[in-house]
Amino acid sequence: MFFKKKQTGQDIQSADMRKVVQDTGLSHIAFIMDGNGRWATGRGLPREAGHSVGVKTFKKTVTLCRDYGIQTVTTYAFSTENWKRPENEIREIMRLLDTYIKEARDDNEKNRIRYIFLGDKAGLDPRIQEKCTFLEDLTHDNPLTLNIALNYGGRSEITQACNALIAKGKAVTEEELSSQLYTRESPDPDLIVRTGGEYRLSNFLLWQAAYAELYFTECLWPDFDETELRRAILEFSGRKRRFGGV
Repeated sequence: MFFKKKQTGQDIQSADMRKVVQDTGLSHIAFIMDGNGRWATGRGLPREAGHSVGVKTFKKTVTLCRDYGIQTVTTYAFSTENWKRPENEIREIMRLLDTYIKEARDDNEKNRIRYIFLGDKAGLDPRIQEKCTFLEDLTHDNPLTLNIALNYGGRSEITQACNALIAKGKAVTEEELSSQLYTRESPDPDLIVRTGGEYRLSNFLLWQAAYAELYFTECLWPDFDETELRRAILEFSGRKRRFGGV
C-alpha cells in the first residue's frame, strides 16, 4: 500500500518534523528526482532548464532533511540508462554537477555534509572523477551523509558486488554482498520518494529497497517543496513496518 488518507493542510504545516523523524526512526530517505524535463517542456522551455531548477530543489531538500534530523539522504542524479538522452541534456547535467561539486567544496565548513558518489565513476569524464574523489575525501568526517547516485544502476551494482566476492573466493551471502555494494557505508533506506507521477524504482537501490517504504507523488521534482517533503514524511509515520513479522 503506497498511500494512506490524505493529510489536511493544517496537519502538514503544524507537525513538529524533528519529533516525527525521531519517533518513527526515519534515518535514511532516498529520492528519485523525476520530472525535470517535463516541468520545463510544459512551460515551453528546453529540458535543460528543468535540471537547473531541479538542482535548486535538490539543495533545499537536503537542507530540510538535515534540519529535520535525518542522517542519510540518497539521490538518483544520473543513471546508467540516462546516457541515452540527448547530448545537450547530458552536457548540461554534467555542467551542473561540476558547478555543484565546486560549491560543495567551497561551502564545506558551513554545510558539514559528507558526500559519497554511488556508481561507476570509470564511466565519467576523468576530471569529474577526480573532483568526486576529492570531495569524498574532503568531507569524510562530516555528520550528514549525502549519497549521490551517478552513472548508477541497481542491477550493475549487484553484479559487480557478486563478481568482487567471487574474485576474492568468498561465498555470496547477504552480508558479504551488502559489504560490496556502493552503499556499504550507509544503512538501507527507510523511505524512498519518487516524484513525477511514475510508479516504479527504475533500477534504483534494488537490493537496499527490500524493506523500504515507497511514496509516489504526481508532483514534478522542481515543484517539490517543504510541504511535499512534510507530506511524504507524515505518510511514512503512518505506515506499519513489520519486516516480515506480525
